[in-house]
Amino acid sequence: MKKTMKKLSGISAILLSICFLLTACTTSPTSSTSDKDGSLQRVLDAGKLTVVGSGGYPPFNYIDDNGSVIGFDVDVGQEIAKRLGVKLNYVTGEFSGLVAGLRSGRYDAILGSMAITEDRLQSVNFTVPYYYSGAQLVTRKDAGMTDSNQMKGKTIAVATGTNYEQDVKSLGAKANLYDDDNSTMLELVSGRVDGVITDRLVALEAIGKMSDGSKLALTGKIIRLEKMGIAINKKDDSLLDKMDEIIKSMHDDGTLTKISAKWQKGADITVN
Repeated sequence: MKKTMKKLSGISAILLSICFLLTACTTSPTSSTSDKDGSLQRVLDAGKLTVVGSGGYPPFNYIDDNGSVIGFDVDVGQEIAKRLGVKLNYVTGEFSGLVAGLRSGRYDAILGSMAITEDRLQSVNFTVPYYYSGAQLVTRKDAGMTDSNQMKGKTIAVATGTNYEQDVKSLGAKANLYDDDNSTMLELVSGRVDGVITDRLVALEAIGKMSDGSKLALTGKIIRLEKMGIAINKKDDSLLDKMDEIIKSMHDDGTLTKISAKWQKGADITVN
Protein backbone atom coordinates (compact mmCIF):
# COMPACT_ATOMS: atom_id res chain seq x y z
CA MET A 1 0.00 0.00 0.00
CA LYS A 2 2.84 2.35 0.89
CA LYS A 3 4.55 1.55 -2.42
CA THR A 4 1.33 2.34 -4.31
CA MET A 5 0.99 5.69 -2.53
CA LYS A 6 4.57 6.55 -3.37
CA LYS A 7 3.93 5.73 -7.05
CA LEU A 8 0.82 7.93 -7.13
CA SER A 9 2.71 10.71 -5.41
CA GLY A 10 5.48 10.46 -8.02
CA ILE A 11 3.01 10.50 -10.92
CA SER A 12 1.23 13.53 -9.46
CA ALA A 13 4.51 15.38 -9.22
CA ILE A 14 5.31 14.60 -12.84
CA LEU A 15 1.85 15.73 -14.00
CA LEU A 16 2.17 18.96 -12.03
CA SER A 17 5.55 19.60 -13.62
CA ILE A 18 4.13 19.04 -17.12
CA CYS A 19 1.21 21.40 -16.43
CA PHE A 20 3.62 24.04 -15.15
CA LEU A 21 5.77 23.76 -18.28
CA LEU A 22 2.74 23.95 -20.61
CA THR A 23 1.42 27.02 -18.80
CA ALA A 24 4.81 28.69 -19.01
CA CYS A 25 5.06 27.99 -22.72
CA THR A 26 1.61 29.35 -23.57
CA THR A 27 2.14 32.55 -21.63
CA SER A 28 5.74 33.18 -22.66
CA PRO A 29 6.25 36.80 -23.78
CA THR A 30 8.99 35.67 -26.19
CA SER A 31 6.51 34.23 -28.71
CA SER A 32 6.95 36.22 -31.95
CA THR A 33 4.22 38.48 -33.31
CA SER A 34 4.50 36.79 -36.69
CA ASP A 35 3.37 33.50 -35.09
CA LYS A 36 0.43 35.15 -33.38
CA ASP A 37 -1.31 37.43 -35.87
CA GLY A 38 -2.37 34.69 -38.31
CA SER A 39 -2.50 37.07 -41.27
CA LEU A 40 -0.49 34.87 -43.61
CA GLN A 41 -2.50 31.82 -42.60
CA ARG A 42 -5.70 33.83 -43.20
CA VAL A 43 -4.71 34.31 -46.85
CA LEU A 44 -3.64 30.69 -47.23
CA ASP A 45 -6.88 29.42 -45.70
CA ALA A 46 -8.94 31.70 -47.99
CA GLY A 47 -7.07 30.39 -51.01
CA LYS A 48 -6.83 33.88 -52.45
CA LEU A 49 -4.94 37.14 -52.02
CA THR A 50 -7.30 40.12 -52.25
CA VAL A 51 -5.56 43.29 -53.37
CA VAL A 52 -6.89 46.62 -54.59
CA GLY A 53 -5.95 49.43 -56.97
CA SER A 54 -7.82 52.34 -58.53
CA GLY A 55 -8.35 50.63 -61.89
CA GLY A 56 -7.75 53.95 -63.65
CA TYR A 57 -3.97 54.09 -63.76
CA PRO A 58 -2.62 52.69 -67.04
CA PRO A 59 -0.28 50.93 -67.66
CA PHE A 60 -0.19 49.85 -64.00
CA ASN A 61 -3.79 48.92 -63.26
CA TYR A 62 -6.71 49.68 -65.57
CA ILE A 63 -9.86 48.18 -67.09
CA ASP A 64 -9.53 46.65 -70.57
CA ASP A 65 -12.24 46.40 -73.23
CA ASN A 66 -13.47 43.15 -71.70
CA GLY A 67 -13.95 44.70 -68.28
CA SER A 68 -10.94 42.95 -66.74
CA VAL A 69 -8.28 44.68 -64.65
CA ILE A 70 -4.86 44.43 -66.29
CA GLY A 71 -1.45 46.08 -66.04
CA PHE A 72 1.95 45.98 -64.38
CA ASP A 73 0.51 45.93 -60.84
CA VAL A 74 -1.85 43.10 -61.71
CA ASP A 75 0.94 40.94 -63.16
CA VAL A 76 3.06 41.58 -60.07
CA GLY A 77 0.11 40.50 -57.93
CA GLN A 78 -0.42 37.35 -60.01
CA GLU A 79 3.20 36.31 -59.44
CA ILE A 80 3.04 37.02 -55.70
CA ALA A 81 -0.17 34.99 -55.39
CA LYS A 82 1.40 32.15 -57.38
CA ARG A 83 4.38 32.03 -55.01
CA LEU A 84 2.00 32.01 -52.05
CA GLY A 85 0.11 29.11 -53.61
CA VAL A 86 -3.19 31.01 -53.83
CA LYS A 87 -5.25 32.83 -56.48
CA LEU A 88 -5.19 36.60 -57.02
CA ASN A 89 -8.38 38.55 -56.41
CA TYR A 90 -7.68 42.04 -57.82
CA VAL A 91 -10.46 44.52 -57.06
CA THR A 92 -10.77 48.26 -57.69
CA GLY A 93 -11.86 51.29 -55.69
CA GLU A 94 -11.37 55.04 -55.54
CA PHE A 95 -7.74 55.76 -54.70
CA SER A 96 -8.64 58.17 -51.91
CA GLY A 97 -10.47 55.39 -50.02
CA LEU A 98 -7.99 52.54 -50.41
CA VAL A 99 -6.16 53.03 -47.10
CA ALA A 100 -9.42 53.17 -45.15
CA GLY A 101 -10.57 49.99 -46.89
CA LEU A 102 -7.33 48.21 -46.04
CA ARG A 103 -7.48 49.23 -42.40
CA SER A 104 -11.08 48.01 -42.13
CA GLY A 105 -10.07 44.58 -43.43
CA ARG A 106 -11.74 44.68 -46.86
CA TYR A 107 -8.44 43.88 -48.59
CA ASP A 108 -5.25 42.00 -47.76
CA ALA A 109 -3.11 44.65 -49.44
CA ILE A 110 -3.07 47.74 -51.66
CA LEU A 111 -1.19 46.86 -54.84
CA GLY A 112 -1.91 50.00 -56.81
CA SER A 113 1.29 51.96 -57.42
CA MET A 114 1.12 53.61 -54.01
CA ALA A 115 4.17 55.67 -53.03
CA ILE A 116 5.79 55.04 -49.67
CA THR A 117 5.50 58.24 -47.61
CA GLU A 118 5.97 59.17 -43.96
CA ASP A 119 2.34 60.25 -43.77
CA ARG A 120 1.02 56.92 -45.04
CA LEU A 121 3.37 55.00 -42.77
CA GLN A 122 1.40 56.41 -39.85
CA SER A 123 -1.60 54.36 -41.01
CA VAL A 124 -0.22 51.33 -42.84
CA ASN A 125 3.00 49.38 -43.33
CA PHE A 126 4.75 48.97 -46.69
CA THR A 127 6.74 46.21 -48.29
CA VAL A 128 10.15 46.90 -49.81
CA PRO A 129 9.75 48.90 -53.06
CA TYR A 130 8.78 46.90 -56.13
CA TYR A 131 9.39 49.78 -58.55
CA TYR A 132 10.54 53.40 -58.73
CA SER A 133 9.19 56.41 -60.60
CA GLY A 134 8.56 60.11 -60.11
CA ALA A 135 6.09 62.97 -60.15
CA GLN A 136 5.93 64.61 -63.59
CA LEU A 137 4.28 67.79 -64.84
CA VAL A 138 2.42 67.58 -68.17
CA THR A 139 1.25 70.66 -70.08
CA ARG A 140 -0.11 71.51 -73.51
CA LYS A 141 2.59 72.15 -76.08
CA ASP A 142 0.94 75.40 -77.17
CA ALA A 143 1.28 76.75 -73.59
CA GLY A 144 5.03 77.20 -74.12
CA MET A 145 5.93 75.90 -70.64
CA THR A 146 9.46 74.55 -70.19
CA ASP A 147 9.77 74.18 -66.40
CA SER A 148 7.49 73.28 -63.49
CA ASN A 149 8.46 76.52 -61.71
CA GLN A 150 6.44 78.42 -64.33
CA MET A 151 3.17 77.03 -62.90
CA LYS A 152 2.77 79.53 -60.05
CA GLY A 153 -0.85 80.73 -59.97
CA LYS A 154 -1.91 78.13 -62.58
CA THR A 155 -4.43 75.30 -62.17
CA ILE A 156 -3.11 71.73 -62.14
CA ALA A 157 -5.26 68.58 -62.23
CA VAL A 158 -4.36 65.62 -60.00
CA ALA A 159 -6.05 62.40 -58.90
CA THR A 160 -7.71 62.58 -55.48
CA GLY A 161 -5.76 61.02 -52.61
CA THR A 162 -2.37 61.12 -54.32
CA ASN A 163 0.81 62.89 -53.21
CA TYR A 164 0.65 65.06 -56.30
CA GLU A 165 -1.64 67.52 -54.55
CA GLN A 166 1.32 68.45 -52.32
CA ASP A 167 3.48 68.91 -55.41
CA VAL A 168 0.93 71.35 -56.80
CA LYS A 169 1.03 73.37 -53.59
CA SER A 170 4.84 73.40 -53.61
CA LEU A 171 4.71 75.01 -57.05
CA GLY A 172 2.35 77.73 -55.82
CA ALA A 173 -0.45 76.48 -58.07
CA LYS A 174 -4.09 75.51 -57.47
CA ALA A 175 -5.07 71.82 -57.42
CA ASN A 176 -8.21 70.55 -59.13
CA LEU A 177 -9.07 67.02 -57.94
CA TYR A 178 -10.42 64.17 -60.12
CA ASP A 179 -11.16 60.47 -59.66
CA ASP A 180 -8.29 59.23 -61.87
CA ASP A 181 -5.74 60.21 -64.50
CA ASN A 182 -8.05 59.47 -67.41
CA SER A 183 -10.05 62.47 -66.23
CA THR A 184 -7.06 64.71 -65.50
CA MET A 185 -5.58 64.23 -68.98
CA LEU A 186 -8.92 64.89 -70.69
CA GLU A 187 -9.24 68.11 -68.70
CA LEU A 188 -5.79 69.19 -69.88
CA VAL A 189 -6.47 68.39 -73.53
CA SER A 190 -9.72 70.38 -73.36
CA GLY A 191 -7.89 73.35 -71.87
CA ARG A 192 -9.90 73.45 -68.65
CA VAL A 193 -6.69 73.14 -66.58
CA ASP A 194 -3.15 74.38 -67.20
CA GLY A 195 -1.36 71.17 -66.34
CA VAL A 196 -1.45 67.68 -64.85
CA ILE A 197 0.90 66.14 -62.32
CA THR A 198 1.06 62.36 -62.31
CA ASP A 199 3.53 59.50 -62.48
CA ARG A 200 6.04 60.02 -65.31
CA LEU A 201 5.36 56.57 -66.76
CA VAL A 202 1.59 57.07 -66.62
CA ALA A 203 2.02 60.39 -68.43
CA LEU A 204 4.08 58.81 -71.21
CA GLU A 205 1.48 56.05 -71.62
CA ALA A 206 -1.38 58.57 -71.81
CA ILE A 207 0.36 60.82 -74.32
CA GLY A 208 1.12 57.81 -76.52
CA LYS A 209 -2.42 56.42 -76.49
CA MET A 210 -4.74 59.45 -76.38
CA SER A 211 -6.12 60.63 -79.71
CA ASP A 212 -5.07 64.19 -78.80
CA GLY A 213 -1.94 63.11 -76.97
CA SER A 214 0.29 64.84 -79.50
CA LYS A 215 -0.93 68.15 -78.05
CA LEU A 216 0.70 67.34 -74.69
CA ALA A 217 4.31 67.27 -73.49
CA LEU A 218 6.31 66.33 -70.40
CA THR A 219 7.43 69.62 -68.88
CA GLY A 220 10.71 69.93 -67.02
CA LYS A 221 12.43 67.25 -64.96
CA ILE A 222 10.89 64.82 -62.48
CA ILE A 223 9.62 66.87 -59.55
CA ARG A 224 10.15 64.14 -56.96
CA LEU A 225 11.40 60.52 -57.00
CA GLU A 226 8.93 57.99 -55.57
CA LYS A 227 9.39 54.49 -54.19
CA MET A 228 6.34 52.29 -54.77
CA GLY A 229 5.44 49.63 -52.22
CA ILE A 230 2.56 47.31 -51.38
CA ALA A 231 0.57 48.60 -48.41
CA ILE A 232 -0.25 46.09 -45.66
CA ASN A 233 -2.43 46.45 -42.57
CA LYS A 234 -0.30 47.30 -39.50
CA LYS A 235 -1.74 44.24 -37.73
CA ASP A 236 -0.57 41.85 -40.45
CA ASP A 237 3.11 41.37 -39.64
CA SER A 238 3.42 37.78 -40.86
CA LEU A 239 1.85 38.67 -44.23
CA LEU A 240 4.19 41.66 -44.55
CA ASP A 241 7.25 39.50 -43.83
CA LYS A 242 6.20 36.95 -46.45
CA MET A 243 5.43 39.60 -49.06
CA ASP A 244 8.85 41.20 -48.45
CA GLU A 245 10.49 37.82 -48.92
CA ILE A 246 8.66 37.22 -52.20
CA ILE A 247 9.32 40.70 -53.63
CA LYS A 248 13.03 40.42 -52.82
CA SER A 249 13.16 37.06 -54.59
CA MET A 250 11.34 38.55 -57.61
CA HIS A 251 13.98 41.31 -57.74
CA ASP A 252 16.81 38.80 -57.42
CA ASP A 253 15.61 36.30 -60.03
CA GLY A 254 14.69 38.95 -62.63
CA THR A 255 10.93 38.38 -62.57
CA LEU A 256 10.11 42.02 -61.81
CA THR A 257 12.42 43.15 -64.62
CA LYS A 258 10.55 40.90 -67.08
CA ILE A 259 7.16 42.23 -65.98
CA SER A 260 8.48 45.78 -66.31
CA ALA A 261 9.75 45.12 -69.85
CA LYS A 262 6.28 43.85 -70.83
CA TRP A 263 4.43 46.97 -69.66
CA GLN A 264 7.07 49.72 -69.96
CA LYS A 265 8.21 49.24 -73.56
CA GLY A 266 11.35 47.41 -72.48
CA ALA A 267 12.33 49.83 -69.70
CA ASP A 268 13.27 48.51 -66.25
CA ILE A 269 11.49 50.59 -63.61
CA THR A 270 12.30 48.09 -60.83
CA VAL A 271 15.80 49.49 -60.20
CA ASN A 272 16.51 52.87 -58.66
